[in-house]
Amino acid sequence: MPRKVKTSIYVDKELWSRFKTYARRRGRDASNILEDLMMDELVDELLDEAVRVRLEEAEITEIDFQPIEPLTGTVSELVREERRGRFARLSRQ
Repeated sequence: MPRKVKTSIYVDKELWSRFKTYARRRGRDASNILEDLMMDELVDELLDEAVRVRLEEAEITEIDFQPIEPLTGTVSELVREERRGRFARLSRQ
């Protein structure tokens, strides 16, 4: 399990209150949602860099993506899970 760090940030009081209410309604902890959002941001950056490096190395000019439908859950849940897996793999490199 990843180690946690306690931190302080400054956000608008009303925004924070609404965000905590939002998290409670979904049965989640605000910290976990924030971690997901931060990971989504970092994964995009890491993936962009990895794709750019691989394209330069392979001199590929076109990438063909095939659309997929998730077997369970929503597309956004599937994307989040894929990003977490890629983040874990890229962060170990």
